[in-house]
Amino acid sequence: MSTVDARPPRRRGRTALLLATAAVLGLVAGIAVGYGVQAERPPTPLPALAQPGLAYPAKALPEGKEPDPLSDKEDRGRRAAGDLRKLLIAKPAGAREANASIFEGGSLPDDGWLTPADYAFEFVSEGSMFEGFVEDDIRRIAAADWGRGQYGQIAVRLAQFRSGAGLGAVDFAESQLDYMPGAERGAGNAGHPIKGSGNGRYFVYPVENKPGYLPVYKARALGYRGDVMFDIHIFDTKPISKKDIRTLAERQLERL
Repeated sequence: MSTVDARPPRRRGRTALLLATAAVLGLVAGIAVGYGVQAERPPTPLPALAQPGLAYPAKALPEGKEPDPLSDKEDRGRRAAGDLRKLLIAKPAGAREANASIFEGGSLPDDGWLTPADYAFEFVSEGSMFEGFVEDDIRRIAAADWGRGQYGQIAVRLAQFRSGAGLGAVDFAESQLDYMPGAERGAGNAGHPIKGSGNGRYFVYPVENKPGYLPVYKARALGYRGDVMFDIHIFDTKPISKKDIRTLAERQLERL
């Protein structure tokens, strides 16, 4: 049996280690020299602040001299922080409380409120709508349902979202406004801007006629202000004018 001389094990990385050590020493020496040079130099004055001296009162204002708090009209955020139901428009003249759900599969408001699940059932894809409400951090929904005339119905919804990184009211309103011009699910037209709103629009749908059924007329208004999105529907078996839906939308916007 032949034998093979074993080679001595190779020494690992001696040259590389020496070079690395030299580099570290050189870096430390360079930093030390730099600090020494800087220490010998006179201090350099800092540039002036872009926003010079902020003014603060020397002492608090005496009692009775404080400025009045903002009114509800001036502070919309405080308005929406209270009872959201109080921001719903008043019942239109000639209208009455609804005695059944206006939306198929939906629920009548309970003391002026809907749960997110109840609200989701008012949409075609209730499952995805509910998931969207959760993702957008919906807070509460104030609601009113009214009947008018023989077959007329009016539904008003105020959906409020919690403040956070997302823009719940904006995202929800825009997602609804996006499909409204389409003929398949929407009104089939671009609608009209709501006076006083930079984002809201109202729509009148073409009449729906089916054999054996009364004609169905629909109108809708959508928009938002702050963290509250408003959604108004009118249904009837007789024509709905632009003025009908526009008036309700403008009144609701004023209350927000």
